[in-house]
Amino acid sequence: MAALPTDTLQSVRVRSLCFTHSQIPKLTSGVLPISSPKPRTPTISSSKSRNNAISRPRLLVRASATEFPANVGDLLGDFSIFTAAGEPVLFKDLWDQNEGVAVVALLRHFGCPCCWELASALKESKARFDSAGVKLIAVGVGTPNKAQILAERLPFPMDCLYADPDRKVYNLLGLYYGVGRTFFNPASAKVFSRFEALRKAVQNYTIEATPDDRSSVLQQGGMFVFKGKQLLYARKDEGTGDHASLDDVFDICCKVPVA
Repeated sequence: MAALPTDTLQSVRVRSLCFTHSQIPKLTSGVLPISSPKPRTPTISSSKSRNNAISRPRLLVRASATEFPANVGDLLGDFSIFTAAGEPVLFKDLWDQNEGVAVVALLRHFGCPCCWELASALKESKARFDSAGVKLIAVGVGTPNKAQILAERLPFPMDCLYADPDRKVYNLLGLYYGVGRTFFNPASAKVFSRFEALRKAVQNYTIEATPDDRSSVLQQGGMFVFKGKQLLYARKDEGTGDHASLDDVFDICCKVPVA
């Protein structure tokens, strides 16, 4: 029998990690529960006016802060999420709301192997961002105990990791959600070019980090850069594993004067 090509075997192995069958919400009476029973936070309006326009650096394709209103920082500020240790914290308390520069990486969920790879890349880049005066923040979907699993097994610094079990931040920012985005979007193919990084990141992976609310696995993430309350850069992941380039994000941060 003919052997499968190496690149085919590699693709199969990666898909088995990133799109684990047991993470797919179970069918009940033939209906896929793609919506959480919890009410969704209203998505911020994408309408803009000249009075609300903010001068922003030139951004990448599919990465634009202009679809968000000028007061998006204020809208997010009073949202309560959790530290990985389980303490409630307001979004506006995660960094200096006057002049602080922060990169907010919204992971899909704590049981997503591709998000373990992104978290690993964030950890490796932390010293570079720290030296530029930029705070790195990672938020994932799931309860704090699920965040702790990722933090302990990857490992990842607990003081940079937060949990949004109700997906409040994700919903307000209008990040993509659904079966098509999660399992069938062409943008997910880019994960194959990062196979070695993914394989290394999931050496201590466990599916126990997956949220108990299985509908949460259909959530996509994104990457955002703030200076104080001002949103400078926004990128929504088109599909699973479609992460922003941290080099590009760092370049955006370096164009921002740090007080």
